[in-house]
Order: sequence, then structure tokens, then C-alpha cells
Amino acid sequence: MTCAATAQVGVGPIAKPQPPELPTPQDRAYNGTIGLHVEAVDTEHQIFTVHETIPVQQIGDTVLLYPHWETASHAPTASISDLAGLMVHVDGVRVDWMRDPVDMYAFHIDVPKGARTITLDFQFLAASNAHLLRTDMIELPWQRVLLYPAGWYVRDLPVAATLVLPQGLTPFTSLAFERIDDRTLRFQPVTLEQLVDAPVYAGRYTRRIVLNDRDAKPVMLDLLADSAKDLAITPSEITHTQTLVAQTLKTFGAPPYRHYDAIVTLSDVLSPGGGTEHLEEGENNLPAAYVDAPSQQLNNRDLIAHEFVHAWNGRSHEPADLWSPTFNQPVGGSLLWVYEGQTEFWGRVLAARAGLRDTQQTLDKLAMDAAVVAHREGRSWKNLQDSTNDAIYMAGHHVPWRDWQRREDYYPEGVLLWLDVDARLRELSHDTRSLDDFAHRFFDAERSGQTTQTYTFEDVCNALSDIAPDDWATFLQQHLRSHDTGEAMAGLARAGWKLTYNDVPTETFRQDEEEAGASNLDYSIGLQIDTDGHIASVTWKGPAFQAGLSSGAHVVEVDGQPFSTQKLLAAVQMSATKPLLLRVTMDGKARDVVIPYRGTLQYPHLERIAGTTDRLSQLLKAR
Repeated sequence: MTCAATAQVGVGPIAKPQPPELPTPQDRAYNGTIGLHVEAVDTEHQIFTVHETIPVQQIGDTVLLYPHWETASHAPTASISDLAGLMVHVDGVRVDWMRDPVDMYAFHIDVPKGARTITLDFQFLAASNAHLLRTDMIELPWQRVLLYPAGWYVRDLPVAATLVLPQGLTPFTSLAFERIDDRTLRFQPVTLEQLVDAPVYAGRYTRRIVLNDRDAKPVMLDLLADSAKDLAITPSEITHTQTLVAQTLKTFGAPPYRHYDAIVTLSDVLSPGGGTEHLEEGENNLPAAYVDAPSQQLNNRDLIAHEFVHAWNGRSHEPADLWSPTFNQPVGGSLLWVYEGQTEFWGRVLAARAGLRDTQQTLDKLAMDAAVVAHREGRSWKNLQDSTNDAIYMAGHHVPWRDWQRREDYYPEGVLLWLDVDARLRELSHDTRSLDDFAHRFFDAERSGQTTQTYTFEDVCNALSDIAPDDWATFLQQHLRSHDTGEAMAGLARAGWKLTYNDVPTETFRQDEEEAGASNLDYSIGLQIDTDGHIASVTWKGPAFQAGLSSGAHVVEVDGQPFSTQKLLAAVQMSATKPLLLRVTMDGKARDVVIPYRGTLQYPHLERIAGTTDRLSQLLKAR
């Protein structure tokens, strides 16, 4: 006998009403200027010390916010746990503050009648971000060292900032400043939006190079290194980077910036290959050897290009649902395949046009993009459009099965998507129009200047139709909503190329393995493994997966011999005729496994499709 569940309405605890919502931001004038004084001198403890003055706007409950959503990460990635020691005074008298019971990033202050100034003193503890405050190099992300009043757009809040640096460091930022003394910088007042969009870097070993001073809108290359020897940039590298600027301006038209600083850190202490976009500067964290040995940096050659393009696509022009009036309101990423995907595409193209990569190296990099896209098993359940949500809920979380879970695939798959768009534009126009025409019309800053313009999916489709009429909405939705790998790869064939594999890795692939610290056997036995035999990752339902392996397993023997990378590669190469036997330890237990793979080593390459138009080579030619 079964019994139906009985509803329990009114039985047990009843939910209490939520407290009042925080003030809604309004686009209105702010009375006065916020003063912000930051001391970045305690490198031993990685502590920033902050003193802030905020003009009172109203009596009673005043809410101050700590920035939570960071513009470039498209996610709530700023942790308030690093803020400590908050002391609040109103006109010199200490008052208590109360954290909001729902929003941990909001602080309530009861401001008495007649009060004029709120003063804050606190610390930003950067130990968990130790790269921000080091003896020879400092990075100041303003959003981590301030609170701001709720109820205003950040573009309406004026801020006058000062910064104290350790002795002997040279600062770089797009903000205008004057030196009060040899350690203290006073910045020209700007809006809070502009301040946060212009972090400050300072280093002991630095070099500045003029890349372009056209139309009085100079572009500078600012190098900061851990060692003076790493600043030895070659003349040809300077020429290639100058060409990059020229090629980008030809593609995108009028620049949105008044001046631009490509800030490049050359350090093996920082995470290599990472960047952050801003309107008038780009953060580019690259390996120490980047300018000294560029031939060994093939996978990093388009980072500066990527961040530079973001001045147009991302900062001057931004997806409508990604724009927010404050740093504490959620945003949407539905168009990240444009914001990031098309920018990644242009990084590949412009690096080739500038000579930062030659044509073959560019093809090899695109082969790696294509191989990633071709082997994304997660497409069967999660389409590209859903992957644009990844930044919001995956930020800071480990993804053990990346090819199945998918994470920010709008980067590599975005490259192939926009390759397909470019090839389709050429196809429709009999090779007289291309994505260059779209970029120049859509992102040209002649009319917008410093004011951000937002765009929608419909705007993108209409702009493409203006260049070459077609049902672009359907075309793009096929890429965004499809679970079919063939549709994701369609751009390669339309451009006249195909993805193939052979047993010899390209130099670009080999360098990628070296940077990752692991041999990449994703396309043969389905795993990546370091030189000690520790498995870094396993592809979903690949041969290694079928053998019961997962990341963290330790391979100790290959065919009865002690593990070495060379022995494993040789065994994979012979696996068509000889079963691949591994002895592994997992969870403290040793066992033998046979990898169900019968083939050879497999590394991605691109090959021409005979009898087709080579639109990819047309795309990569300098303008």
C-alpha cells in the first residue's frame, strides 16, 4: 500500500520577508569629489593601505559598495574577504557600520544630520594575489582598494586619487598624473568608471617604446620585467609590434582612445599568457623571454593584439547585456562569442598580418583551435550559446572534464565561427567583401569617441546584411545552438581548408606542451601527462577514459619499463601493432591497464582542400 504525500502548508518555520533592497543606481549628478589615497609600500606583507573621503549626499542610511563584478572577467570575481580593518568616521567621529544581511559587499552607515564627510580607513590584503605587490613590480587594480556610494552610475562619481609607491619604481598607466615627490603620484580627477578602467603598474626594470603617434593619439609599448636583461627587445620585434598597430587601425578605423598603453609584464612569476582589456590600456602578462626570444613564444604572439582590439570591441562598443551602470549588478554574456570570440579571431589574423607569426605558424595555431573544437564532446549536450554563461558560474571553480563540461569555448570556437562568417561574406560578394568591412563599419569610433556604445544580436546581423545580404540570424544561430561538430567546423571548409592529423607535432604545438608542462596526447590515447607520469587531464570517453583513468592518476610503467615521456610516445606510436600496457597508481593502489587504442601519435595540422578557393590565405594577407 502506498500513501500520497501530505502537504504541510503552515507547518514549521515560515520565511521572513527580505530586507529592503539597496538603492537603485540612477544616472544623476554627484555633489563633490571622492578622495582616494592608496599606499602600496608594504611589499613584505602584501598589504595596500587605503584612506578614502566621501562627501555626504544625504542623512540617514547611506550604503557603500565594494566592487564585486569585474568588467574584464564578466563575473563576480572580486573577493571581499581581502578587505579588512574597516574604520569609518563621520566628520572625525568614529561611527559603527553594518554589513547588509543579504549583500555581503554592501555596508550601511547611519549618517547624522549636518554631517559633511565620511572617512574610511582599511586595508586590501593581497597575500592571495601576491603578484600585485612585489618589491620590483606592483599592479594596482583600483576596484580592489575602494568603496563607493550606492545609488549612482559609476560614470557619475568623480574621484581624485593619489598613490604612494616604493622607492625607485617607474609607473605606467593611461591616467594623467603629476609627481608630488619621488614616490607619490597625484592623478587628475576622473570618474570612477574611468579610474577602474585604468590600473597602475610600476616596476624597477622598465622600458617605454613609441609604437605610433598618428593623429596625436600615441600608442606606447610599456615593458616591465623582473630583470633588466629581459627588456632586450629586438629591432624586428619593435617593427612587428608597430605594424600590428598600423594593421589594427586599418581594420577598425578611428581609434576610441585618446592615447593607448600596451602594458607588458615580462615575468615567469606572474601567470603567463593572461591579459585584461581597457579602453586606453591593455594588461599583457607574458613570459620573461617574450621579447628576447619571440620564436619560442608562438602561442603568445597574439595577446597584445587581442587586448588592443578590445579597445574597439569590448570597451568602446560593448554587448548590451554585458554593460552595467555599476560594479555590483549582474551582467549577461549572451554575446561573448562576439566580444571575446571575434576578438580572438582578430588576434590570430592581425598577428599574421603584422608578421608576429608567419603564415605557416598561423595555420598551425588555427589547427590547434580546430582540433579543440572538433574534440569537444560536451557539444552533444551543451551548445555554444550556453557556454557564454560559463564566466558567471564557473569562475574560480576547477573543471576536471573540460571537453565534456565545456568552459569558455567562445574563444576557440569563436575563432572558427568568425572564420566561417568571413568566408561566407567573401563567398556572397564574390570575394569583394570580408569581415574587415564589418569591423570597420561596426566598430569605427569616429562618432562614439569616449562614450560606450552597446550592441545587440540584431545589430550584428543587420551590419552583416549591409555588407552582404543573407539570413545572418539563421546562419549565426546554427553555430550557437547546434550540437553538430560539422557545423562548428564549417568555416574551415568554406575557407578552403581541412583539419588533418599526423605523427609529427608542429613547433607551435610543441611549445604549447612545454608551457603546459605536459605531453598532449588528447588526439590519440586521450590524455595529457607530465614528465613524472602524473596525468593532468583525460578526454571524455576517450581511450584512457575507457581504461578507467582520470586526472591525478600516476603512470609508473610503460610496457613493463619505468615511465618516461619518450617510452610512452614510442608505445603510442607502436600501438597499432602492440597493445599499450600501463601500470598506474590511483588512490594509493597500483594496477595494470591496457589502453584500447590502435593507431599512432596524432597531432593537428591544416591542409588545403584541392579545387577550392583559398579564402584563409586571403584573410591573412596584410592590408
